[in-house]
Amino acid sequence: MARTSIVQDYHHAQPGSTSTFTLDEKVQQEILRNGIVKPKGYTVSYHANPAVEKQHFGQTHPMKPWRLTLTNKIVLAYGMQDAMDLYLSRAATNQELALFHTDDYIEFLQRVTPFNVLGPDLSQGTLQYNIGDDCPIFDGLYQYCTLYAGASLDAARKLTSHQSSIAINWSGGLHHAKKAEASGFCYINDIVLAILQLLLHHPRVLYIDIDVHHGDGVEQAFWSTDRVMTLSFHKYDKDNYFPGTGALDSIGPPNPSNPGAHHSLNVPLHDGIDDDQYIKLFRDIVGPCVQTYNPTAIVLQCGADSLGGDRLGCFNLNIRAHGACVAYAKTFNLPLLVLGGGGYTPRNVARLWAYETSICIGADVHPTLPAHTPFLEHFRDKDDKNAGAPPTLFPELSGKYNNLNSRQYLESVVVGIKEQLRYVEGSPSVQMQVIPPDLGAVREEVDREIKEEREAEDEEYRRNKERGRGGRGELAL
Repeated sequence: MARTSIVQDYHHAQPGSTSTFTLDEKVQQEILRNGIVKPKGYTVSYHANPAVEKQHFGQTHPMKPWRLTLTNKIVLAYGMQDAMDLYLSRAATNQELALFHTDDYIEFLQRVTPFNVLGPDLSQGTLQYNIGDDCPIFDGLYQYCTLYAGASLDAARKLTSHQSSIAINWSGGLHHAKKAEASGFCYINDIVLAILQLLLHHPRVLYIDIDVHHGDGVEQAFWSTDRVMTLSFHKYDKDNYFPGTGALDSIGPPNPSNPGAHHSLNVPLHDGIDDDQYIKLFRDIVGPCVQTYNPTAIVLQCGADSLGGDRLGCFNLNIRAHGACVAYAKTFNLPLLVLGGGGYTPRNVARLWAYETSICIGADVHPTLPAHTPFLEHFRDKDDKNAGAPPTLFPELSGKYNNLNSRQYLESVVVGIKEQLRYVEGSPSVQMQVIPPDLGAVREEVDREIKEEREAEDEEYRRNKERGRGGRGELAL
C-alpha cells in the first residue's frame, strides 16, 4: 500500500472554514455585542454537570431535567461563560447527604431501581419514603440526586472560601424534600445541605424562595434555629394547592422562647399576581428582613413555576419581573447562592435562568436569542401574530389568570411580615470558634490526660485510706 494512502499532509483550517470556527466566531460576536466581560469587584461561578440533564422522570411527568440543557445552550450562545468561572460539579458523598437525611433513606435511594422497587426488600420503602407518581423511581435516580446536591455543596464552598461572590446551580433548589421523605418531585434537599455548609462560616443565613410553591422542606429543617431565616413567596391554598402550607401566621415554633420563633416568614399569594405588584412586594419585604436580621449570606431559590404560563403555576409574572428579584438580592453585596427549583414549561425556564445568569454577571443581553442557539425553533412563538419574528428571550407571559391580589391584601401581608420582624433580635449572637484541624487527636489527648489524673487521684485516695488520712474532699476523723 502506498504511503500516501495512509499519511496525508495536514492543512490547518482557516477561521470560518469549518462549522466549529464559525460557531466560535458567532459567540465572540455575541460577547462583543452584549458587552460581556468579567465582573469588576466580584466573581461569579457556574456549577453544572451534563449527567443531570440526561435523567428522565417519565413521559408524562412535569419535571423535565433537559430544561437544564436548554438553559446552558442559551448561556453559551450569548457567551456568558466568558464572564464566569465554570465548574463541573461532582457527586455528593453519602456522608455529605447524611448531614441532613437519615441513613436508611439514603440507602433506599441508593439501592432502589425500577426493576427491584416491588421486591420484598424495598416495596415497603415506597410507602415509608413517599415514593409514587410525584416522586417516581427511575433509572439513574441516585446519581441524579447526588449530582444536583453535589453542585449546591460545591457552590456553597466556593462562597465560604471567598473564591466566588455569587455561585449559581440551576440544577438545585429542590426545596420540598424532607429528612426521610421525598416530596413534590424532590428527593434530596440540596438547599438544606448547602445552608449547613454556609453555617460553618456564616453566623446568619437568609433563605429566600420565589417558587410558586411554598418552600416547606427548608422551613421545616430550620424551624427551631435563629441562625437561618426562611422567607417564602408562594401561592397559598390550604386545601387545593400543594403543599398546603405557608400561611401568613406560620412564623416558626409557637413557644416564644424557642430560638426559631418568628424566623420562618411566609408571603401567601393568590392567583394572578402581576409584575409591578410582585416586584414592589419583594422589595417591601426583603429589604426590612435584611435590615432587621442582618444576614451574612443569602440563598435565593429561583423556581421558574412562578412565571406566567407555567404548566403548574398560576401567576402572571414575566421574565424581567422574576429577574428583578435576583437583581435586588444582588444589591446587598452579600455572598449569594442562586439555585433553580420548579419550572415546568422548559423553554420559559431556560429563558428565565439564562436571563438571571446575565443579571448575576452584570450583562445587559440583547432580547433576541442568538441565531446560532441550539434548538432555536423550540423557542419560536407559535402565536400567529408573531410567527415570523425571531425567537426572543422575553415572550409575553402575563394575562392568563385573573388577578385576585388586591392592593389592600398585599399591604396587609407587608404589615404582617413587619409585625413579625419586631420580635426578631437584630444580629442573633453566635459564638464562632475555630475548629482544630485534627479534632479527634485533640480529644484523645484530653481524654488520656483526664484518665491519668483520675487514676492518680484514685491511687492517692487509696494510700490515704490505708494511712488513716482523709482523701481530697473527705473530712479526716
